[in-house]
Amino acid sequence: MFDFLVNIFNVFLYHPLFNFLILIYNYIPGRDFGIAVICLTLIIRLIIYPLSIKAIKSQRVLQRLQPKIQEIQKKYKDDKERQAKETLELYRREKINPFSGLFLALVQLPVLIALYQVFWKGLNSSELGNLYSFVSNPGIVSPFFLGLVDLSKPNLIFAVLAGIIQFFQTKMLMPQVKAEKGKRDMAAMMQKQMLYFFPVITVIILFNLPSALGLYWIVSGIFSIVQQYFIMARADRE
Repeated sequence: MFDFLVNIFNVFLYHPLFNFLILIYNYIPGRDFGIAVICLTLIIRLIIYPLSIKAIKSQRVLQRLQPKIQEIQKKYKDDKERQAKETLELYRREKINPFSGLFLALVQLPVLIALYQVFWKGLNSSELGNLYSFVSNPGIVSPFFLGLVDLSKPNLIFAVLAGIIQFFQTKMLMPQVKAEKGKRDMAAMMQKQMLYFFPVITVIILFNLPSALGLYWIVSGIFSIVQQYFIMARADRE
C-alpha cells in the first residue's frame, strides 16, 4: 500500500514538477537554476491563485467579523454548544468558509514535499533519466543562483528571510483580538505567540533543507503578500 502511494506521489507530483523545472532550466539564459526555481514558483502560485483568493477573502471577512464573534463568545460563554451554533450561523450569513485557509495549506503541503524531493535528489545526474521524452537532458544541472548561492545546500540567510516574510504574511491575515480581561487576554496572548511561532518554525525547518526550498518560500511569500495587499484593499473599498 505504501509503495502504491509513493508511486502515485511520484507520477502526479514529483515527476511533473521535476520535469517542468528542468524544462524551464533548459530555456533560461545561462541556465541559472535559481531563476528556474523562481519561474516555477510563480507558475505554481498562479495555478493555485483562485484558491488563494477565496482563502484571503475569507480571512479578511473573519477579521471584520471578529467583534461579532467575540460578542457571541461573551453572550454565550456558559453555553459552548449555543456559542458554536451562533458562530456557524454567522459564517453562513456572511457566506464564508473559516477553513478555506486550512484547505489551501493542505493543498500546498504535498507540493512542498514534492519540491523538497526535487531539490534534494533531483539535481543528481541519475535522476535525469526520469525526464519525459519531450524534455531535453541538460547533462548536468548546476545548482547555483546568480553564480553565488549553491541552492542544493542549506543557507541561513535564505532561511531567515523566509521567516521574516512569513511573519508579515501571517500578521496581515491575523484577526485583531482586543486584549481585555479574562479569556480575551489569553486569546490576544495566544495570537501573539502564533505570530512569532510560525516564522521561527519556518527558519528552523529551512535551515536544514536545500536553500532552493528557501528561495521558493521567499518568492511564494512575497507573491502572497502582494496578492493579499491588493485583495484586501479591494475588499475594504467594496
